[in-house]
Amino acid sequence: MKTEEFTQRVQRVRERLYRTAYLYLGREHDALEAVDEAVYRAFRSRFRLREAAFFETWITRVLINLCKDELRRRNRETLVAAPPEAEASPDRLDSLPLREAVAALPEPLRAVVVLRYFTGLTLEETAAALKIPRGTVSTRQKRALELLRLELTEEEEENL
Repeated sequence: MKTEEFTQRVQRVRERLYRTAYLYLGREHDALEAVDEAVYRAFRSRFRLREAAFFETWITRVLINLCKDELRRRNRETLVAAPPEAEASPDRLDSLPLREAVAALPEPLRAVVVLRYFTGLTLEETAAALKIPRGTVSTRQKRALELLRLELTEEEEENL
């Protein structure tokens, strides 16, 4: 893949990549860094991509792997109590109970929800990005939606 083609394709998916990274990492700064690093790594290995049609899925997978690495790194660190960041989120997701409910999902379910509903990937694209069968994506999606519905219903009842 030539540099010009790579640049054009990245520009088309950059916002989607940012949303995905933000939903994984929860901080604007970390999401921006993850997207930049994913684009850099993808650029360096762009000649390994065999099918240009799978570019979006491929670069999303690179980003997801970076986000998972960052989350593992965070878990290894012992954090000193710090005040919560007052960053504004895209689409104001921080103020919604949905964001907390999605964050509370187990990782396999959360990955499917983020890619399907917040990033806008199809079932097939999600399956390719996560390297799992399409049926597994459907099953995880259904289970995640049930858990989200239950969590949000309980929270709504508590607020009454």
